Amino acid sequence: MAVQEQTMPGTVTVRSRESGLWRDAFSRLVRNKAALVGGIIIIIFFLAAIFAPLIAPYSYEKQTLIDNNAAPLWVTRVFPSMIPKGEPGGYVTISDKYPLGADDVGRDLFSRIVYGARVSLSVAIVGPFISLMIGVTYGTIAGYFGGRVDNTMMRFVDVMYAFPTLLLIILLMAFFRSTTAAPESGTLRFYLVTLDNSMGGMLFIFIGIGITAWMSMARLTRGQILSLKEKEFIEAAHSMGVRDTGIMRKHILPNIVGPIVVAETLAIPTYIAYEAFLSFIGLGVNRPTPSWGSLISDGSRAIRTYPNQVIFPALALAIIMFAFNFLGDGLRDALDPRLRGNQ
Repeated sequence: MAVQEQTMPGTVTVRSRESGLWRDAFSRLVRNKAALVGGIIIIIFFLAAIFAPLIAPYSYEKQTLIDNNAAPLWVTRVFPSMIPKGEPGGYVTISDKYPLGADDVGRDLFSRIVYGARVSLSVAIVGPFISLMIGVTYGTIAGYFGGRVDNTMMRFVDVMYAFPTLLLIILLMAFFRSTTAAPESGTLRFYLVTLDNSMGGMLFIFIGIGITAWMSMARLTRGQILSLKEKEFIEAAHSMGVRDTGIMRKHILPNIVGPIVVAETLAIPTYIAYEAFLSFIGLGVNRPTPSWGSLISDGSRAIRTYPNQVIFPALALAIIMFAFNFLGDGLRDALDPRLRGNQ
C-alpha cells in the first residue's frame, strides 16, 4: 500500500531540513562540555528529589535533641574552627550518624538538603510552565494582530514592569499569609489556605512567581513574531487561506521555539533565587518543610560556630543555579551558533 509522502512540492525536503537542523543543534549541545555537565547535574538533582525517601537516611522532620549540632569528624577537618569535644576548647559533638552533620534541634542536614531539592526544583518546573503558558500566548496575540491590540496589551505589560518583581512577590506573599491566617470555612480564602498547607506552603510562592514570570516571555515572543510575520512564507500561508490560528501554530511558533527555550532555561535560576530568598526571610514554605533558603537562614545564625549548617545548603543552591546557567548557555550556542565567541 503506497503512502503519500508529500502534499505539495518541497514538503519532504523542508521537513528533512528542519529535522537536520535539530540534530545539528543537539550534536553541538553534546559537544559543549559545560552544558553537558550542567545537564547531568540537573538530572542528578531531579532524581535525588524524586527518590528523596530512598536516598535520605532520615525523615526531614525527625528530631534527636541529644544530637543537636553534631557533626562527623571529617566536617571538623574541613572547617578547622569546629573543634571536637575532647580537644582544647572543643565544643562539637562528634557523630558519624549524620553525613553532613545535624542542625540545632538534631535533624539530619543531608536529609533536609535532599528534601529541600523538591522545593527548588518544583519552582524550576512551575515557573517556566506558567511563563510559557501565559507569556507565549499573550505575546503571540499582541505581536501577530498588532495595531491597537498590540498597543493596549503591551502597555499593560509596561505597567506591570513598573513594579520591582521581587518587591511585588514579597507584598503578595505578605498579603496572602497575613489575610488568610484564619479564613472562614467555605470561602475561597479557606480553600486557598487548605491547598497551600497541603502543598507545604508552595501555593502562594507559585502564585507570586506566576504573576510576574510571564512578562519577559511575552515581550520576547512579541518581538520574535514581529520579525517573522512579514516574511514571505507567512504571506504565502495567508494567500492559501490558512487561518490565523493555523499560521500561529504551524508556522510562527515552531520558528521561535529556540529563543524561547533558551530564554526560559536561563530564567530558571532567577525563579529558584526568588523562592530561596522568600524562604530566607520567612515568607517561603511552611516549617518544618525544608527549603534551601530556610536552611541557609537557620544556618546563618550559627555560621561562626557551625559553618557546615549554612555552607552545605548554600553549595547545593549555587550548584543547581550554575548548572541551569551552563545548560542555558549551551542551548543558546547550539540553537544559534552565530552567537558563539568562537566559530
